[in-house]
Amino acid sequence: MKPLLEQIVFEKAQSIFAFEHNKENFEMPWHFHPQHELTYIEESVGTKFVGDYVGPYEPGELVLLRSNLPHCWKNHSRCNGVSKSIVIQWNQNIYAKAPELAPVFNLLKSASRGVLFNKEESKDLISKIKGLVHLRDQDLYIQLLLVLVELSKCDFTYLSEASFVSNLPEEYGSRMTKINDFVASQYHRKIFLKEVAEIINMSEQSFSRFFSKMMGRPFFTFLNEYRINIAARKLIDTDDSISEIGFSCGYESLPFFFKKFKDFHNTSPKQYRKKFIA
Repeated sequence: MKPLLEQIVFEKAQSIFAFEHNKENFEMPWHFHPQHELTYIEESVGTKFVGDYVGPYEPGELVLLRSNLPHCWKNHSRCNGVSKSIVIQWNQNIYAKAPELAPVFNLLKSASRGVLFNKEESKDLISKIKGLVHLRDQDLYIQLLLVLVELSKCDFTYLSEASFVSNLPEEYGSRMTKINDFVASQYHRKIFLKEVAEIINMSEQSFSRFFSKMMGRPFFTFLNEYRINIAARKLIDTDDSISEIGFSCGYESLPFFFKKFKDFHNTSPKQYRKKFIA
């Protein structure tokens, strides 16, 4: 099982790593690293985990993460094609804290909770962000700064309720990876707290305290969020009936499924499907 801490290896005299991810899946588990990260999703849909946030992602999203903020993207199992994104990672403190750059550093401070940029306001920057993967040395250094300056002028929404600015113990990452992997493979059935706790060798009480501390809410609240996000995607991507989707996402009671869906999306599954496929 991969640990939470990702060691990003830079070449000599390099402080910025810009690359295109183009594979079948987003392979990294729930992890963090000492570098800041800007991610643009080109292809793939699924669920993103940022700090204590869990929710869907789709093409066109641009997310900025401050260093040490745990995160991962899990593509939907029914998604055809590849998982394609542009990722820029850079070391802290490569830009001097000059007064003229105050908006940039304020943006990075906000990114300790993870920020999702307004698509309309940031759309003109996407070509520049894609272009970063082709630059090197001082050109990359200067162009990334210019992108950050422009992004500091864009509206965004916070993702995580809690902010993360310090390294987490490596063992915490291993535990959260095991939990996330278990939920991803077993969400379709009834899950007992005891069996999840046993995965990471904890008592139920210790596990409940640990999970609430890490994610800011109880495990079963998180599980419902995960299931409803999967259900919402299935409503759009499949022709399965609403009842089939509810049962396939681990809900034994359809009224309870409808209630939870409305709690998260403020509408019924039927109206949600109608909105997106009409």
